[in-house]
Amino acid sequence: MDIRRSCDWLAKLNYALDGRSPDFLIIQHVEPDHSGSIKALLDIYPGIKVVATTKAVSMLSNFFEGTDFNGRSIPVNDGDTLSLGQTALRFITAPMVHWPEVMMTLDETDGILFSADAFGSFATYSSTEAWDDEARRYYCNIVGKYGTSVQAVMKKLTGQPFSIIAPLHGPVLRDNLANYWTLYDKWSRYEPETEGTLVAYASIYGGTAEAARHLAAMIEAMGSGETVLMDLCRHDVSYAVAEAFRLSRLALCSATYDAGIFPPMYNFLHHLASKNFRGRHVGLVENGSWSPIAGKLMGDMLARMKDMTISSPIVTIRSRMHRNDIPALQALAASITKA
Repeated sequence: MDIRRSCDWLAKLNYALDGRSPDFLIIQHVEPDHSGSIKALLDIYPGIKVVATTKAVSMLSNFFEGTDFNGRSIPVNDGDTLSLGQTALRFITAPMVHWPEVMMTLDETDGILFSADAFGSFATYSSTEAWDDEARRYYCNIVGKYGTSVQAVMKKLTGQPFSIIAPLHGPVLRDNLANYWTLYDKWSRYEPETEGTLVAYASIYGGTAEAARHLAAMIEAMGSGETVLMDLCRHDVSYAVAEAFRLSRLALCSATYDAGIFPPMYNFLHHLASKNFRGRHVGLVENGSWSPIAGKLMGDMLARMKDMTISSPIVTIRSRMHRNDIPALQALAASITKA
């Protein structure tokens, strides 16, 4: 728990309450970035009742040893309601979005959906301008594995009366909710948003990078949607994962390293696999000065993902890109763009 942030939050809460004591603490998600101040709150307001799913109540003791939650908790199930007088709350369980204890809370009186981590974003709370990009990066890297669970809770939410979405991360969403809903639906179905190719490369001495730049230029010249070139050694992997989700195709270029895949590329593929990434056409370029094997190994990792198709040919370069590599790269570019 960040003591300074906890103190700031408790001070703001005290100011808002203006001498009153809260009756309920509604817990939607017990991950520590949300639950770190719970014990401090319970110590200050000993009469407060914790409202959460049964799973959440059982998990709280993992984080706050010695605190008895059973005697002061109200476990709720999907569809249960709580009347606060003028306000009526309905609880919507959202297991594995992205933890098993998660629930959302619908304020049926004012039409506000408190959506837990769903519809969250790395964007600041005061701006929705970057929502698409930063929410995509948040979704793909935090929630992305659980598309089936997201689809299940979206079905529950269909037809529910809300005009504001208040997630646990990022800005409160008041306008253009249809856009956010459409994007979330695409991401959770693992469908690309944009026709185009991510050319991602992991280069040691620059030879693989040169081949990747040439391949990206060839793909772009063929006019098949957007082309994004990304150096995996210099970009945080979360941005690469988000671009892979956004675009319809991939081209992966990696040096061979210790008879394996150069670690930045391996890390990228590992992240994609861990998020259940699927349904893309992929072109491969490998580099090796004596025993290039990165292409085969990348193919093996991709084969363990669902509905992935490897474009032909797999291009092998030796140390540096040479003139006689150009026809093979052109053939690979054509194969990728026709996919």
